[in-house]
Amino acid sequence: MDEPLEHWAARREKRLRPVGEKKVVTLGSGQQRAAHVDPDAPRLILEWDGYAWQPLSTVENYTAALRLLNPPPPAPPSRPVHPGSPMAPGTGRHRRT
Repeated sequence: MDEPLEHWAARREKRLRPVGEKKVVTLGSGQQRAAHVDPDAPRLILEWDGYAWQPLSTVENYTAALRLLNPPPPAPPSRPVHPGSPMAPGTGRHRRT
């Protein structure tokens, strides 16, 4: 039974790693080891370009690599608080008036 090319291409695309995916490699020792084994070793950040892993950056340790790969989410926009509103800061529990 032959499968249409579009179906095969869609299945293949799901299996492939996305372009721009990043990973961290420990620099220093000659062997690949888990990140927690030597957290102070420098790290190389690699990015997948669709064909091969390309060097992107180096960082000083595991913590810095995590910060680069997982930046904190942006802070939500703050809403202006109007004086005297029931949701004003410092008013304690919400009470009916």
